[in-house]
Amino acid sequence: MPKQKNYEYGYRQAYKLAGEQLGKVDIEEQCRKSGARYAVIDSQKLAIVEYLNQSYQVTFPDITVSLVNSEAQPPINDKILILHYLAQAEGTPIAHKFIAFKELPEGANYFPTFSKRSIEPLMKYFGGEPQRLIEAAEVLGGGKVDYGDVAVTISAFSRVPITLVLWRGDEEFSPRSNILFDASISSYLSTYDITVLCETIVWKLVRFLKEGRAKAIES
Repeated sequence: MPKQKNYEYGYRQAYKLAGEQLGKVDIEEQCRKSGARYAVIDSQKLAIVEYLNQSYQVTFPDITVSLVNSEAQPPINDKILILHYLAQAEGTPIAHKFIAFKELPEGANYFPTFSKRSIEPLMKYFGGEPQRLIEAAEVLGGGKVDYGDVAVTISAFSRVPITLVLWRGDEEFSPRSNILFDASISSYLSTYDITVLCETIVWKLVRFLKEGRAKAIES
């Protein structure tokens, strides 16, 4: 499976580069900018990062990423996103203003990939059952917000709220979905990372939806 091996090699290289990038910054300052918690335990520097309703610790100077109070190994994509967030955070205040993906730097170029990997599956799995989106989002610490017909906001990171929106449609308009961002998001993640993050969120929600259905059938 050469293609799979290429992906795995690419992820390992991205993880290595992300660690090297983070090793060059003042981690205490980056914790302040990102909203992460800085700690020193037994001479070991740590950053505690909240990501999708779970706590992760990043150790320094060796740069490792692990779940707090869990032996489970985080997916390498999640590790890369956590390191990028810590390294790139600029401390920009949340603007409380929505922007669409195409308004991000190079967003128009990435949009076809973003739409295929995030918006389309969001519509496919939740468009017919919008209320299920609220239930699934709660597992990631998300909550309902007043937008569209059904919408939820999930704090992917402390300063990166992601809002997923569904419209039911009517006689004039077909059902549709979208994902919106705070105007400050590019101060924390690149547009490529935002694409990966949204895909991660949507497929986690789909998994929760399917697990909920399985439990309902079992009961």
